[in-house]
Amino acid sequence: MAKPEKTERLIAENRQARFEYFIEERYEAGLVLKGWEVKSMRAGRAQLKEAYVFMRGAEAFLFGAHISALNSASSHVVADPTRTRKLLLNAAELSRLVGAVERKGYTLVPLELYWKNGRAKLAVGLAKGKKQHDKRAVDKDRDWARDKARIMRGR
Repeated sequence: MAKPEKTERLIAENRQARFEYFIEERYEAGLVLKGWEVKSMRAGRAQLKEAYVFMRGAEAFLFGAHISALNSASSHVVADPTRTRKLLLNAAELSRLVGAVERKGYTLVPLELYWKNGRAKLAVGLAKGKKQHDKRAVDKDRDWARDKARIMRGR
């Protein structure tokens, strides 16, 4: 039997999130988008660097994600590249996230934006913030792994 091919394609990634936070759980959320945003994302014009997820009531929203408008796709509408976008999660996931964020002190962090079966999805991480000494330890481990690989190659 043929192996199904992978239908995910990365649009944007928040690389800083893994440095700033301990990611404990990942959730996949859909996004409420406008037509010009979809066309811009297909052209790869999205950025999650300064984005974050917040909960209002029992709903989740993506704030600060920057999707640049294409000149050809958004000539007839006023495009707001950093508008707040609603995230689509099921009720059980939303209630679990509300509890974790409000009672346990977790943060919701957007990790990556990608296409899955023709639909835009956002990977959201339930995260705890790292302290400065945790970040130093990660840097130290990464440097040691690089040096070890260099030594093993014989340089």
